[in-house]
Amino acid sequence: MLELIIPAAHAASGASQPSLLGQLLIPVAFFAIFYFLIIRPQSKRNKQHKAMVDSLAAGNEVVFAGGLMGKIEKIDGDYAVIALNSTNKIKVQRASVISVLPAGTIDNI
Repeated sequence: MLELIIPAAHAASGASQPSLLGQLLIPVAFFAIFYFLIIRPQSKRNKQHKAMVDSLAAGNEVVFAGGLMGKIEKIDGDYAVIALNSTNKIKVQRASVISVLPAGTIDNI
């Protein structure tokens, strides 16, 4: 009985190796998905934020990362002096601005 099984086992060919293209396709596909879903949108947001921060000027009404709202009084390099109200002024980094409000928004709140 074993004489029938052993030659058949030796004659069976081994599993074929997957092609190089097949091996490289999965990592390339994962990188492409990662790039288009994570890296590209984040770099787009960073460019938009940098453009917004670069366009800040005195008189703009802005919202900061901490939730404070105020009007820019003076810009000094990477910092801006913000008037929260008629008596309180603070100095903040320009990069902490998350959005520019339409003119008159703070007065209407």
